Amino acid sequence: MHAGHVGCPAFVILSPELEMNLLWFSPSYLKARIKTGLIDRFDRGVWMLTLIGLINSAAFSLSLPFISLYLYQERGLSMTQVGLVILLSGFVSAIVQMVAGALADTYGRKPVMLLTTVGSAVIYGAMAVLIGFNMPVMLIILSYVLLRCTLVATRPASQAMIADLTTKDRLTETYGMVRIGNNLGWAIGPMLGGFLLIGLPYAYLFGVGAVVCLITLYITAKYINESLSNSVEWVSLTKIFSAGKDRAFLWFTILSILLFIVVGQFISTLSVFTVDRLHFSEADYGMLLTLNGLMVFALQYPVTRLLHNVSKSHVVVMGSLIYAVGYLMFAWTTSLGMAFLAMSVITMGEIVFAPTTLAVVGDLSPPQQRGRYMGFYGFSEMLGFSLGPMVGGALLDAHPDSSLSVWGTLAALAVMSAVGFYIWGRVVRKTVSLNGQSLSRY
Repeated sequence: MHAGHVGCPAFVILSPELEMNLLWFSPSYLKARIKTGLIDRFDRGVWMLTLIGLINSAAFSLSLPFISLYLYQERGLSMTQVGLVILLSGFVSAIVQMVAGALADTYGRKPVMLLTTVGSAVIYGAMAVLIGFNMPVMLIILSYVLLRCTLVATRPASQAMIADLTTKDRLTETYGMVRIGNNLGWAIGPMLGGFLLIGLPYAYLFGVGAVVCLITLYITAKYINESLSNSVEWVSLTKIFSAGKDRAFLWFTILSILLFIVVGQFISTLSVFTVDRLHFSEADYGMLLTLNGLMVFALQYPVTRLLHNVSKSHVVVMGSLIYAVGYLMFAWTTSLGMAFLAMSVITMGEIVFAPTTLAVVGDLSPPQQRGRYMGFYGFSEMLGFSLGPMVGGALLDAHPDSSLSVWGTLAALAVMSAVGFYIWGRVVRKTVSLNGQSLSRY
């Protein structure tokens, strides 16, 4: 016992090791650890974009996943027709997304985000009125196409801004963090939307979407700073497609389209399959989407950190195969519990695959062309997501009594994409370079 402690009870004298262990339970110490270990790890702009993604995802998943059900059940369209509507909207919005990416390289990220958010708020409100007054279905379809255009036009600007604010070695981790916000919104939106539909018409969902867009507009205007260091020359129509000249990027994009066709079943085909074929309620379907959002919220960051040292090509192969297993499981799904299990597997595929693909695009893109690269990749994503419902809808119409024919075909496409990504990792990375840099790290 030290002389300074003579007369003090022995139990108040702590060893340095015990003092350090007890320090871990100090609220102030824990707060400091969280701040230095996580909050300060990402730029303030990344956190604001994460918040905006959360809000936008909640609005999107509150309303648009149910549009297929509305057109199918309320307006009498066949699933093939619904798939064609989504294909049309996806193709148009994919082109708009490419143009928006070029504009983000010319005028900056923030102006594009502000303009597209205003457009989304206006069109959300218009759809609420059109659906509420049971206007002609073609007007509703036109509004839906325009809404998808404004919603996706924001993405290349925000994704390019994330790459602007992040070092290349942390791109996957940062995109994973942003996806946590997006999927927390996905967890909130469908659950709320499903329960609102129990007592309210579809129109109310789009009214809520309009209000949410106004909130996003305020946050973007007040708290987001421009990240593009200086504007570049006007991007002509031919330069919009210039990202496609990067062979490594082009092949990666083509392979992604194949998998996005499978992932595109998530919104349209799966909603009709679970509600119409399995006789789940809209609230049950909403809970499936909520499970997806909650899992991503809980697991995205630790899984991303766990896979940090795994090559990107191996990660996307792994994600594609997990997707294949998850969608195939729906071929034998007969209960809500089995549906939850299948959705859990699909979500794990998403957690593994999604942030890595954006990191690849961000890594391959030169700083002054990130908007174009993100827009070009977004084009492939929207094209796949739009082809997906048409393919899935045609499969549902062609095989009304065979779930295996529907989901087995889709799972086979996911396996094909996995094989393609494997070849990309083994062959393309060894023969193509970007700006003199080897792609062997993939």
